[in-house]
Amino acid sequence: MTDAAPLLDETGNARPYSVSELAFALKRTLEDAYGFVRLRGELSKVTHHSNGHVYLTLKDERAAIDGVVWKTSVRGLSIRPEQGLEVIVTGKITAYPQGSRYQIVIETMEVAGVGALLAQLERLKRKLAAEGLFEASRKQRLPEMPAVIGVITSPTGAVIRDILHRIRDRWPCRVIVWPVVVQGEAAAAQVSAAIRGFSSLDGTGRVPRPDILIVARGGGSVEDLWPFNDEGLARTVAACPIPLISAVGHETDTTLIDFVSDRRAPTPTAAAEMATPVLAELKALVSDLGARMHRCGGRVVEERRGRIEHADRALKRVPDLLRLAEQRFDIVSGQLGAGLAQNAAVHERELVRVGSRLTPLLLQRPQAVQRQRLDAVVGRLQPGMARRLDRLAERMSGVAKLYVAVDPDRPLYRGFARVNRADGSLVVNGGLLASGEEVSIKFGDRTVRQAVIDGQASESPTLVRRAPKKAKAPPPGQGDLF
Repeated sequence: MTDAAPLLDETGNARPYSVSELAFALKRTLEDAYGFVRLRGELSKVTHHSNGHVYLTLKDERAAIDGVVWKTSVRGLSIRPEQGLEVIVTGKITAYPQGSRYQIVIETMEVAGVGALLAQLERLKRKLAAEGLFEASRKQRLPEMPAVIGVITSPTGAVIRDILHRIRDRWPCRVIVWPVVVQGEAAAAQVSAAIRGFSSLDGTGRVPRPDILIVARGGGSVEDLWPFNDEGLARTVAACPIPLISAVGHETDTTLIDFVSDRRAPTPTAAAEMATPVLAELKALVSDLGARMHRCGGRVVEERRGRIEHADRALKRVPDLLRLAEQRFDIVSGQLGAGLAQNAAVHERELVRVGSRLTPLLLQRPQAVQRQRLDAVVGRLQPGMARRLDRLAERMSGVAKLYVAVDPDRPLYRGFARVNRADGSLVVNGGLLASGEEVSIKFGDRTVRQAVIDGQASESPTLVRRAPKKAKAPPPGQGDLF
């Protein structure tokens, strides 16, 4: 603390520190003294913050210390911090001045022992089982004869060679290998990406979509196989739309993806055998079925032949059948002439019997009745039609008289004339005519055109001759309207 400020003031008394000076001085002292520590304890109060940081507490039987994992370090952790997990962490001790608390900033974290790993695995298994991811009803059926097999494993090592060799011996198909790392911190993420990549194929590109997937890895310790116990990988396997076989480790090794996959194989070689049939066995089966079909067909033919021979012995000879039919035909043809004559005679007698009742009176009587009904109807219609015709004639006569009475040309034959302007309008008042305006004067037999000069017609009329119109004589008994 002597570096932060002098111990005595100008009066010789101990100088008082501010709270901030003391807190940050303690922080520097802790960081200098404990810049790197390795600490073992049980995780509790684990909080995964939305900003990516992880806050937790490390404890043992008698003490506890707060810890924080910054989000830049969270990505590099080999395990996911969870409640109750016993771990060994490395980091530095620092102080939190705002709360006067000290804590450890964690940089690495590893499981303290196999027992802790298995305990964490059991908790995760119970969680996924409660969600129904282990149910047998959601398992997909493996295809019997796959055309394309996708293998997710390390491209180096004996595993891929064993799988390819076993598939080649059993079944001719295409194998697509998606190389991944199968151990370490990046293994779970790469295997998940490979499963999603195979699932996203639609089969239209250069790489076909596999009919079945195999996730394979050789044996190892619990720590080596731990990436296949990742919760995210397990959920990816459970959601895979392609049937998937898990072949991780040896027969005694069990990982989390074994429970969510559609089928678990004890070894990678066994996975290749599960995924493919044996071509030689199929050929033998087809050959056996063909032989059985041939034998069954032969038995059916023999059975039918025996039935036909038995029926042939029971049937009469064909010539005998024909002679019997010929004899029946001869008998019937001999009886045909007499039968026709007898039939004609019967119909002739029936015609005579019926014809005696057919007389002209049968037709004349209904005809007379219909004629009487027609005469009665005509007798009722004639007076009404006559009256209607009379009324129509009267109406026609009245219309004709009215037409003659309103004829505008009729007064012209009695000395009157009609004056029209050039536009055809009728001149009623002569004083309204303008000087020089052309008018037409219509008489009974012709029309004259002339100009008006100072209210008087000019001396040079223009004669418009028309065909003489025969005057209509007024109907008798009607007076003159003019």
